[in-house]
Amino acid sequence: MRRIHAFIFILGLGGFAGAQASDRIKDLATIGGVRDNPLVGYGLVVGLDGTGATSRFAQQSVISMLGQMGVNLPPTDSVSLKNVSAVMLTATLPAFARPGQVIDVTVSALDNAKSLRGGTLLMSPLKGADGQVYAIAQGNLLVGGAGASGGGSATQVNHLAAGRIPGGATVERAVPTRLAQDGILSLELRQGDFSTANRVAEAIDRAFGKGTALPLDGRLIQVRGPADPRQRVAFLAELENLRLNAAAPVPRVIINARTGSIVMNQLVTLDKFAIAHGNLTVTVNREPQVSQPGALAGGQTVVTERADVQLKSDKGDLISVPAAASLNDVVRALNTLGATPQDLLAILQAMKAAGALKAELEII
Repeated sequence: MRRIHAFIFILGLGGFAGAQASDRIKDLATIGGVRDNPLVGYGLVVGLDGTGATSRFAQQSVISMLGQMGVNLPPTDSVSLKNVSAVMLTATLPAFARPGQVIDVTVSALDNAKSLRGGTLLMSPLKGADGQVYAIAQGNLLVGGAGASGGGSATQVNHLAAGRIPGGATVERAVPTRLAQDGILSLELRQGDFSTANRVAEAIDRAFGKGTALPLDGRLIQVRGPADPRQRVAFLAELENLRLNAAAPVPRVIINARTGSIVMNQLVTLDKFAIAHGNLTVTVNREPQVSQPGALAGGQTVVTERADVQLKSDKGDLISVPAAASLNDVVRALNTLGATPQDLLAILQAMKAAGALKAELEII
């Protein structure tokens, strides 16, 4: 039987062969204090077509909500609400959001509801980390899936227990943003790097004058902005679009141990090395056996199991892999090993330990 090995490589391509591509400051750094804020809430989705929850948790939630509206229901044991589901709500409050703006809401079932398709979220508050209500959510769900069942058979496409409400929440409270206190701005690099921080400060000084920017460390750059608040927005707009040649990225290989995916950028190189890799397979087969006594023996029939354990080790020849100076050469060299993606995860770690892999190895 012929074995076919599949490799998953996602190649990071860039323009480092010739002139290095220039980046805008807004692509490399964020402005201190300008950030999004997560919101979370709890609510009820109604109007489901018999695909709601049957748990006591959802029943108690409905009774509590209707009790606040002056509607009294019988005890939970006699309440069956298959058209309702208790859900958790998540949203992101963007920077500078003002009351009256709308934001998207993600709705996820908290109980055993089969599907949220066709449901409507009732008015629910969204709170921040400080416990204050910053938005109110309500609206019809958009679920990107479908499903049907009957006679013990079921068919489902995509996920049905979560959906979104585009523009489903209205902002009720603004988050104060501390921007340019005393005319001082802070630029925070997305990835800490002393070379990039120095180049960003030099680019700002060339555009606005010597002494405008002061790099404090490998991530934070202090910028002196205009004293007049009316000039602040124009200053930031010009600053964000300044271009510079950022420092070259670090050679890096990213490994996802759960999926077997391998991601590497084009700066990864290999030294010449030799490798031997073999697979060890252990197979255990259990076969039930019946011990039947004779007709006059007076014993009992006993069912026992017979275990057959087989150990197989594949032959692992020593393979010489040449040095690779480009990304295509690296991929070609690794493919010559003929290993499965899961085996390749261990091989890359061994190559890094031996010094043959010239890159940082990160496992996620």
